[in-house]
Amino acid sequence: MTHFIDDDFLLNTRVARQLYHGVAAQLPIIDYHSHLQQGEIAERKRFRNIAELWLGGDHYKWRLMRTAGVAEEFITGARSDEEKFQAFCKVLPLAAGNPIHHWSHLELRRLFNIDLNINATNAATIWKQANAKLADMDTWSFLEQARVEIACTTDDPADDLLQHDEIAASALTTRVLPAYRPDRAMRINRDDFDAYLAQLGAVSDTAINSFATLVQALTKRVDYFHARGARISDHAIDTPLPAVAASAAQLEVLFAKRLNGTLLNDAELGQYLSGLLVELGKVYARYDWAMCLHIGAMRNNNQRMLRAIGTDSGYDSISDMSTSAGLVTLLDTLDADNQLPRTMLFCLNPNMNEVLSTMIGNFQDGSVAGKVQFGPAWWFNDHKEGNLQQLISLANHSVLGTFVGMVTDSRSFASYPRHDYFRRLLCRQLGIWVDGGEYPEDMDALAQLVRGISYENARDYFKL
Repeated sequence: MTHFIDDDFLLNTRVARQLYHGVAAQLPIIDYHSHLQQGEIAERKRFRNIAELWLGGDHYKWRLMRTAGVAEEFITGARSDEEKFQAFCKVLPLAAGNPIHHWSHLELRRLFNIDLNINATNAATIWKQANAKLADMDTWSFLEQARVEIACTTDDPADDLLQHDEIAASALTTRVLPAYRPDRAMRINRDDFDAYLAQLGAVSDTAINSFATLVQALTKRVDYFHARGARISDHAIDTPLPAVAASAAQLEVLFAKRLNGTLLNDAELGQYLSGLLVELGKVYARYDWAMCLHIGAMRNNNQRMLRAIGTDSGYDSISDMSTSAGLVTLLDTLDADNQLPRTMLFCLNPNMNEVLSTMIGNFQDGSVAGKVQFGPAWWFNDHKEGNLQQLISLANHSVLGTFVGMVTDSRSFASYPRHDYFRRLLCRQLGIWVDGGEYPEDMDALAQLVRGISYENARDYFKL
């Protein structure tokens, strides 16, 4: 019997073990998309206990606990940290096959050197031992222990990035860079849209009274971010994009309509989003940035809990919206004038794996390996099968060796073992192909694949 999460966890062939231990395990990490808070890095935050570290803002774990029957008072409510931690430990054994079960044990072993199964019986011992180690750890410890070479945060265009300046001037060995996320400018129907325009206008010294001046203000902020090391933009696309792009005149009409107090309908909202992405895509191409598109989340579905505890609290799911025609229009519009930046397509719906892994081939131009990327398994897909399915779909339809690899997409400083999880799965799949006679046992070629996908491709692709 194979032992639970031993040194050869997920590595079920000799070649997989050689590749992981000999190549993948020691490579640095480039985490090009995370939700780490720049302030917590700048201040070298210490966590009061493992509950704050693990449960303080992790909606993955919150969903699991609710589903297992844990009352909200033990999740986001008033119960003590220790009670919340005990509640989590009690129900985690029920989550066989869930990546949180794997990740949590990996984190316990890698970060705290605690080799105990997480359950109600061991909860008190884990609590005591982990908290003792946390007393000497801060946010820098997690980054440096995990050999994170570069970590990109997610930042609004109106952010001043002053804490990024502090981090850049510090002794932290990890480079922490901003990534540009203009979601608030895209969410034109939000109640706070007018207030956001005022905020964005103030920091960009731009009177935003038209679609053109909105683009002008956002472009100024791209320049501001660029001077502070940003080379990646990130966008959430939760509304279908239109198959026919709107004209400049139509976009001005839509923007004026909203400024006059009328919300856009779904079709108009898609036109606005597509038009803004086209204009920003041109800006990113000029600055030689990469554009990441996160597609297919259905957010904030439980209105009662949205009112009670707010967004990003575990009430999101996968959308089955159609995206292919609108995505092609967006990419083709930019490509038509040779203004398509390096672009990564993430999709939360795994039924789109074959669509995206073939779509990226439409817009490769030889200027850079894998110019248009099929992004890694993301959010609800970053479990074992989701990672393997993404790798296999990409291999089936594209060139696996150009893939830029995994991200944490996390708010937790403890989540870097997810890169280890991904690297083990990558080596596992390569080993299976070799073991089945589907790829030669050429260890130099295999090592090049592992180095590229785990680290080198991201380093070169994002030009960080």
